[in-house]
Formats: sequence, C-alpha cells, structure tokens
Amino acid sequence: MKTDYETLANTIAALTEGETDQVALMATVACEVHHSDDRFDWTGFYRVVEPGLLKIGPYQGGHGCLVIPFERGVCGAAARTGEVQLVPDVDAFPGHIACASSTRSELVLPVHNAAGEVIAVFDIDSDQPDAFSADDAEYLSRILSRTFAQV
Repeated sequence: MKTDYETLANTIAALTEGETDQVALMATVACEVHHSDDRFDWTGFYRVVEPGLLKIGPYQGGHGCLVIPFERGVCGAAARTGEVQLVPDVDAFPGHIACASSTRSELVLPVHNAAGEVIAVFDIDSDQPDAFSADDAEYLSRILSRTFAQV
C-alpha cells in the first residue's frame, strides 16, 4: 500500500483545522502518516526542547530514542541544517543512531513554525532499504508546512 498523498493531505487538513497546539498536531500527523503506507515502520516527531537538543514527541511504532543532540544521527542533521534528510541506507550514514535495529532507510523532514524556526523534525523509518523517494519528501514537506504554518 503506497500513500495517496492527496487524500492524506485532505484528511490531515480536516482533522487539524483551527488547531494550534503543537503536540495535538504532531500526534494527529504521526498517526495519519504512519497508517497511510506499509513502508512506514516508525513515524514520529522529535521536538526542539532547547538549543541543540531534540526530545521524542508523539509517534507511532516501537520505542524511539528519547534524546538526540543536533550533532548526532539523521534527525540531528535535519534539525541542525534545516534540510530534508533522505537516507536510502542508514548503515552508510555517518553517525547514524540505531534507535531500532530493524531500520534500514529513513526520511527526516524539518518542521518549521510560522516564524520559520525549526521546532521539530518528522522522522519516518522503514524496515525496507531505499524505501523513500524525493516525491515522498516533497509531499510530506507540503503537508507539514500547511499543518504547522499556524503555530
């Protein structure tokens, strides 16, 4: 089952209309995205809680790392650079943090608030190698922009 991004975007927009609480938005996005595609093994947010530090937020799937410094891993790279990280093989990513041994590929997108600040990263792990495409990154970036532009 591959994601129907148009339907997913419309569903998330309908569910989050008027909501400004970041945690409520993150919980809804994580749930809807996670259940939209069989490739998505772990789906969730890491929130910027202080300069240079991410802490786990709402997610779907097995356990995740609780704390990730900006200097480490794929999530840290997305938070540090503000750029999407599309990693076809996590074992080849320098400094990858193995929160789950089943993860083979990863897509991490920075989440910006209305002021353009990175407030979190949205992390999707797959137990399949090379599971994500630039199209996945583009569609999910648009959904995140639309959802978090109000906070």
